[in-house]
Parts: sequence; C-alpha cells; structure tokens
Amino acid sequence: MRIAVCIKSVPDPNKTSDIKFDPVTKNVIRDNLEMVINPTDLHAIELAMTLKERTGAEVVLFSMGPPAAQKQLRDGLSYGTDSAYLLSDRAFGGADSLATAYTLAKAIAYTGPFDLILTGNESSDGGTTQVASQLGEWLGLPHLMEIVKAEYTDGSMKVQKKMDDDFADFEVALPAVLAVSKAVNKVRYPNIKGIMQAKKKPLTVLGAADLPGFEAHNAGSAGSPTSNGDLLEFSFERGCVEYAGTPEEIAKQILDRIRPYINV
Repeated sequence: MRIAVCIKSVPDPNKTSDIKFDPVTKNVIRDNLEMVINPTDLHAIELAMTLKERTGAEVVLFSMGPPAAQKQLRDGLSYGTDSAYLLSDRAFGGADSLATAYTLAKAIAYTGPFDLILTGNESSDGGTTQVASQLGEWLGLPHLMEIVKAEYTDGSMKVQKKMDDDFADFEVALPAVLAVSKAVNKVRYPNIKGIMQAKKKPLTVLGAADLPGFEAHNAGSAGSPTSNGDLLEFSFERGCVEYAGTPEEIAKQILDRIRPYINV
C-alpha cells in the first residue's frame, strides 16, 4: 500500500500579528516569517502513520512552495513518513486552489501509483477547503472531505463524514482522495530518533520540466480563475475628544454628538 499525503507550509497560526501583506501583489510577505506545517495536515500525516503501522504502507509527502518549504517537509518526515517531494518552480507561483491541485496531481501521477491520497480539510491561511476535491477531480478519483473517522478494510476505506447537521458513513473503494478534519485523531509528537532520521530521508525537488504532460496554462497564476482582491487594512485605534464645561454642558455635548446615531 502506498499513501500520498499533501501538506502545506503556512505562517504559524499562533503568531498572526507578524503577518504582513505586499500592497501590490496582495500576497503574504514570507521574509522572516515563521512557517509551520498546516495544523490540519498533521492529522492527515497521523492517519497515514496509523495505516503504515497496521499495513506496512509506504508514506510519501508532497508540498508545493518555495525552496524554504523543505523545512516543513523535513518536519513531516520526522513523524516517520518515508520520503518527500517539494514542487518548486516559478511556473507554480501565484496559484489558487485549482492550480495548486493541478500541480499536485501531476506530481502524484508521476511518482505513483498511490492507493490513498490524504490532505488536511482546510489550511489555516486560506481555508477554502477546495484542494482535496479539486485534486480528486484532476486525478479522476473518488473524493470525500470533512472525514472524522477512517478505517482501512480490504482495499477500501470505511469513513464517517461530517455533514451540516449530522454524520454520514461511506465505504470508498481505493484509490481515493480523503480530506481529514482535526476530529479524526490525535497527533503524536515526533521523537528524537524520528527527528534525526528525517535529516537523511529522501527529499526530491521537482520543477515543471520534471512533470510529464505538464501544461503551464493550468498552473500558477495562468491556471488560476481566482485572484487576490483588494487589500483592506483596519485600524483599531480610537480618537479622543475632550469636553469642557459644567457637568450639564458636557452631558449636552455628548448627547449632541451621539444623537444622530440613536433614535430618541
């Protein structure tokens, strides 16, 4: 059994005050920004490791991003996964979820076949929850998201999916794409042995020229039907107005100030 796990490098959700945006491109300025594995993706890694322990599966990580994202892939390898691929090329830049899913699909098809493809349900920086379903469509595979329970049985996955007001049970024939939620499991901590071994595990960087059948018009900004809109910055500072006079005069000034906003 071979399992692909797609992870994303995101700004540390615990340090959102450090995030700044380029006023022209509207993209996050990554310089000096602490990046981590997207928290929900850790639950996808945990599920893959559980299946690896039960079936002897091979677990391969995939991520798309700049060269610095190798750090997050090494972190992912420390959990006990086997190898990793970083998709890094200027041709991939500016991608929305659809273009990202296309590039991931090309890499997974090139390095496959895989019996199961796992992702986190959403990312902490974008939160579109679209990549898993789009990845399934690009690969031509069945796909489900919002998975809260998952069990491997004889070539299929028995899963429970969160619905709007309830839960639904499915049995999905493999290969398939599943997006897991944080409720699916509890993530283990990597141990010292895993951290040391991660430094020596295979990590391959792939560019557009390495992916057979890669079509540039489906990737990067060219393949993205959506783009960043206006960047609006809000200030939470409050001005101060000083009122002078007798208490009665001050009360009248305050009432005159707020009267247009109330119905009295």
